[in-house]
Amino acid sequence: MATSTATETLHTTEDIPLEVFPPQAVFKGGRVSEKPFENAPILEPALTREASTPPEDAFEAKEKWNSPPINRYRVFSTFWSFFVLGMNDGSYGALVPQLEKHYNITYTVVSLIFLSPFAGYTMAAFVNSPLHVRLGQRGVGIIAPMFRLFPYLVISFHPPFPVLIVMYILVGFGNGLVDAAWSAWIGNMANSHEVSGVLQAFYALGATIAPLIATSISSRGHGGWWTFYYIMVSASLLEFGASTSTFWTQTGAVYLSENPHQKAGENTTSGRTREALKSKLTWFFSLFIFLYVGTEVSIGGWIVVFMTKVRGASTLAGSATATGFWGGMTVGRLVLGFVTSRLGGFRAMLLYLGLSIVFELIFWLVPNMVVTAVASALLGMILGPIYPTAVVLMTTVLPRSLHISAIGFATAVGGSGSAALPFAVGAIAQAKGVKTLQPIVCACCVVMLTVWLFLQQHRPKDKEEGFSMAIFKRMRDRIKKMIH
Repeated sequence: MATSTATETLHTTEDIPLEVFPPQAVFKGGRVSEKPFENAPILEPALTREASTPPEDAFEAKEKWNSPPINRYRVFSTFWSFFVLGMNDGSYGALVPQLEKHYNITYTVVSLIFLSPFAGYTMAAFVNSPLHVRLGQRGVGIIAPMFRLFPYLVISFHPPFPVLIVMYILVGFGNGLVDAAWSAWIGNMANSHEVSGVLQAFYALGATIAPLIATSISSRGHGGWWTFYYIMVSASLLEFGASTSTFWTQTGAVYLSENPHQKAGENTTSGRTREALKSKLTWFFSLFIFLYVGTEVSIGGWIVVFMTKVRGASTLAGSATATGFWGGMTVGRLVLGFVTSRLGGFRAMLLYLGLSIVFELIFWLVPNMVVTAVASALLGMILGPIYPTAVVLMTTVLPRSLHISAIGFATAVGGSGSAALPFAVGAIAQAKGVKTLQPIVCACCVVMLTVWLFLQQHRPKDKEEGFSMAIFKRMRDRIKKMIH
């Protein structure tokens, strides 16, 4: 046969290499021919673009906080960015009485410091997606810290109050870029509930220490309220160096390759924000975040005034209560992220919202300073995991190509909540007193629970199975097998 003849030739002729017979395993399809050099099957790729439909049990390989190794430094730089963001937001409550006294203005006027960042957040919502497409995460790492560093430097010279408001608008723009970009990136990682919890915990940690620093500087005569911004300038400068160096290779081309548009043939550099706004889930998540951020900042921003005016506490005790609120939030975001991953995000959210209403009622209705301080700390702990859980769940129900746009829009709306609700509290407090803070906060918690009951209907049931519910599911399947 031809095969045996060819084999003998190979044994007797030294000039012919043994590699002339390709391994049969590389042929795709077909049966082995007796004439290996004639009518050999054409080599084909195992998968083509048209035939690359993933199997039903396929899953997306997600980045980890420590893989690739550069992610360790990137993640820690995002943690620092959120720490600075928390210091910014947490300082408002301690600075309100000092700004009121320094500029000789009313509650309504001083509340503009809450309202002005909304303009910056709104601009960031429409810039976020184009910025990622053109400059990638590198652009965010460079531009966002600059929009903090420059305004803080100006504020440190305690300019006139109108200039102060303009600077807070610029700070709001930088905060909006950071909030959307790093929340979406962390939310797409493996173990996203835990890592997002730590990210937001750094925010809460910054908000925890900021009132202490701001109050300590002014009460001990180390300088005016503007001295606090010397620290913010230094922190922003460190943020600029860390985020620029770690995200330098993350260009716009890299972002497009990692986040292709969901619609084939559509221009990948445009239309993402428009596409995100067409989804009703984007709007409901935005409403939820509006209420949550407004509630969080209203409590943190006015709790010092509430404790001093309503509960009769000293300024130092009021600042300690604010610290307890933000400290509880830090603990909640560090610890309860693991609870969220066990119960499942949607179910855990219902638990957190129910408990937040209970602790808010105690905060409001029990007129005791110690009970109020403890209830505020517990309220902060329960509110802590709500925001990171909501952001992670947005990444599970929306296509990846829309994450930056949708989360950017939601954080912009949340920025409006952090501006509108505290401003409303200040305006109402001017007429009715600061005691109106509590019914407003309680009403927001109830509305948040109502909105979440709607969002619960759209949860990805196959992906959002908590550990405890998985046990009951296995028991149910075994019972069905026994019955059949």
